[in-house]
Amino acid sequence: MILSKTLASGLGFGVTSAVITTLGLMIGLNASTGSKMVVIGGILTIAIADSLSDALGVHVSKETEVGIKQREVWEATGFTFIFKFLFALTFLIPIFLLPLQTAIIVNVVWGLSVLSLLTFRLARSENQSRFESLAEHLGVAIAVLIATNYLGSLIARHFN
Repeated sequence: MILSKTLASGLGFGVTSAVITTLGLMIGLNASTGSKMVVIGGILTIAIADSLSDALGVHVSKETEVGIKQREVWEATGFTFIFKFLFALTFLIPIFLLPLQTAIIVNVVWGLSVLSLLTFRLARSENQSRFESLAEHLGVAIAVLIATNYLGSLIARHFN
């Protein structure tokens, strides 16, 4: 399946950002509060505020590209917002249905699986090493999860 350049850009950026920022936020909030309500609030905040922020960032970035059409700028902006927003919301489903600790695990597996699939497809389309790309992308994602868990634990220890 061939995607338009702007659709592929919005999908890749939106989903990747949704996985990393939403999981990082969930892990950090869970480690610091252990509160389902706080995690739900964080996910909804990411879905709205960070989706708009990322879309604006893509918009400004695309505007600096030489020869890009205004329609393409707005398509990339819109696709980034839509994919980031909708994918971030998918992390709510396990939170609503499962105990928080189980939902966190399910969401980590879900997010890293989607990131892996996206990475494999991108690497294949760009004739890059799938395993090198996977190691790079998952390495960054896992580093974010470790760092936010550690930060959340520090906050809980020093402010509770």
